[in-house]
Amino acid sequence: MPVERDIDRTGAPGKTGALSRSAGDGGPDAPLYQVRLRPHRSLSRRGFATFIVITCLLLTLPLMALLGSAALWVLLPFLWIAVAGVWFAIHRSWDDGRLTEVLTLWPDRIRLHRENPRGAPQEWEANPYWTRLELHAEGGPVENYITLNGGGRCVELGAFLSPEERLDLHGELARILAGLDINARR
Repeated sequence: MPVERDIDRTGAPGKTGALSRSAGDGGPDAPLYQVRLRPHRSLSRRGFATFIVITCLLLTLPLMALLGSAALWVLLPFLWIAVAGVWFAIHRSWDDGRLTEVLTLWPDRIRLHRENPRGAPQEWEANPYWTRLELHAEGGPVENYITLNGGGRCVELGAFLSPEERLDLHGELARILAGLDINARR
């Protein structure tokens, strides 16, 4: 699934998208790294309205031959059910698009906050020194599946991203966690 990218560093212009990285404001409790993940939304509200109108027009076009007959009234409820099904499916997709994962890293802790569209938010926190980042190229639910192991739990990260984006994210997180590991040993 394609996603938009958003890089938002202090003092840098923001770009819209699915990945948002921040270096923090330099305060005492400022995170060293933060990434916000969210699925790509390809259909705007205006595009949705246009799609529904065109669908209704195309479904009513064959009904013109049935004007004045009883068959029109037999078919009409089924066509409205079809339009309502499309409406429901697209709205459900939009709800799923509200999914957000925020991974925040401090020198002494790493936290993953997940906002679910239909459910309670989920939190995971661990010590980054003892956290293990894993990339499962095969055998996971999706290609290039990323997990974080630490704090007695294993959590997934960015399962809705494309395989290439998960690979990029893994590389970036591996570099940052390795840098923390080196600094902690000094």
